Amino acid sequence: MTAASSSTAPDFATVGSGYAAYSGGGRGRLRHDITARRVLAELGERSARVLDVGCGDGEMVLRLAAAGHHVSGVEKSPGMLEAAAKRVAIVPEIAERVTLSEGDIYTLPFDDAAFDAVVCHGVVMYLADSVAPVAHLARLVADGGILSVLTKNRLAVGVREALSGDYASARAQIESGQAASVGNLGITTRGDTPDHLDSLARANGLTPLPWQGVRIFHDHRTDWKPTEEEYQAAFETEWAASRRSPYRELGRLVHAVARREATA
Repeated sequence: MTAASSSTAPDFATVGSGYAAYSGGGRGRLRHDITARRVLAELGERSARVLDVGCGDGEMVLRLAAAGHHVSGVEKSPGMLEAAAKRVAIVPEIAERVTLSEGDIYTLPFDDAAFDAVVCHGVVMYLADSVAPVAHLARLVADGGILSVLTKNRLAVGVREALSGDYASARAQIESGQAASVGNLGITTRGDTPDHLDSLARANGLTPLPWQGVRIFHDHRTDWKPTEEEYQAAFETEWAASRRSPYRELGRLVHAVARREATA
């Protein structure tokens, strides 16, 4: 959710109202619903040990715990961590399966192979590079477990701007192939290609699974507040396109998933 990184990373508590509006709107809901559906499908029916790094206000923590998993949420921002704790506290039936702590992606205090799933969504795009962060996350994945990373898709730079009518900015990004741009919260984000994320997974002993493009058709709809019927139709369309080329290459976000093969 938010950047759990070095001291130079933004503190999302300072843009909390903007993030909450985004998260509660159609665009934010698409992100959460698509990634949660994929992670839960990969975990299957068993009760798993899950780590959510950069858990923000607890959206994914709540979803995973509600599905019966035991979830540890780590967040660098005290303000966002407090928001997560409040959300967990009002759902007592899942609170016993949730542990929240303040921490940094570079100094995670867990043993190697401690989790069946390590989730890190919306964090890496705020960091200087992806190499070290993915290595820190991958070491925590147990045999048979998965790593789920959601970050900005470098393949789609300029698409949001073009669809929004900001042609000068779109053209500049497309022609330069730049990896970074300013997002809706006013914070610069850096993109990765799916191939690069898959190569980092391999370098850390994981096997990449099919990656997804997230928010292919609706990323430019910043004020989108659909009816439930419209949202469900949009969601299923986004889901259908999320693992199919050439559609997935145009998603604002890339959801890279990899598994550590179980040893005999």
